[in-house]
Amino acid sequence: MRKNALLGALVFSSALVTGAWAEDKPQMAFVVNAASDFWKLAEAGVNAAQEELPNYETQFRYPAQGTAAQQNALMDDLVAAGTDAIMISSVDPKTSIDAFNRIAAQIPLFTTDSDAPNSDRIAYLGSSNTDAGVQAGEMAVKAMPDGGKCMGFVGFLGADNAVERIAGFRQAVEGSGIELVDVRGDDVDFARARANVDDVLAAQPDIDCMVGFYSYNPPKIYEALQAAGRLGDITVIAFDEDPVTLGAVRNGEFAGTIVQDPYQWGYQGMKLMASYLEGDKSGIPEDGLIIVPTKAIDQSNVDAFEAELRERLGK
Repeated sequence: MRKNALLGALVFSSALVTGAWAEDKPQMAFVVNAASDFWKLAEAGVNAAQEELPNYETQFRYPAQGTAAQQNALMDDLVAAGTDAIMISSVDPKTSIDAFNRIAAQIPLFTTDSDAPNSDRIAYLGSSNTDAGVQAGEMAVKAMPDGGKCMGFVGFLGADNAVERIAGFRQAVEGSGIELVDVRGDDVDFARARANVDDVLAAQPDIDCMVGFYSYNPPKIYEALQAAGRLGDITVIAFDEDPVTLGAVRNGEFAGTIVQDPYQWGYQGMKLMASYLEGDKSGIPEDGLIIVPTKAIDQSNVDAFEAELRERLGK
């Protein structure tokens, strides 16, 4: 009986020590801006980094809603739970500076996808959204040599990634006869995203080009055009690698899509934060910008790109 009691005490003590060790592992979190399939690749990158960082615990977190308030509350919860470093895609950097600075005063804070350059974040790791917008504009110029009128669709009109992509697109099409008439926001409401396209088709028959600036916008454009029997009539420039988007590119129904590399954001982001927590700041450039290049995908390279995606996602 005493042996059993002693054994039980040892097991219990071992469990406590093991638990303490687990709790002592530095915690790192990757926080996204909203629930979207786009982020699956970033999550795969975080998981790949976790395998190479056994002394750390990584988390991949979605806010309850795609709002700055929900993001900021989630970061507060993470810090209170003992998280040691956070990388975040900011929903609205202009209204989140105070919240970001509050977090940055407690733990290392990094941004990805949508930067908050006026905050105290340490560095941004992600795409140059201006360059991506320029690539999209160049794609439009190639697809519409005689010019045309484009309507843009995006989630958060105020987010830096949206503002920069739109500015880059306008820069690239200047003087080409292509005009980006307007951009409609939907706050990552998928029903509203579809309704925005339907409204344009009904009310603005002179629009002959559409640009989907967020990952889910091109599939909503596809749905609306298909329902209206307009696939192929309107030139579509897309962003990101939704399967519907890639299928439309393959079939020649979309001119092409500009893709980022969210897998590397997750992978490199975790490695960067781990190094920083260990005191190695050599990976932080003077300007605080770590740019992962974007790529233009059209019919000529869509198959090779999809093969790479399947490999990264383990499919």
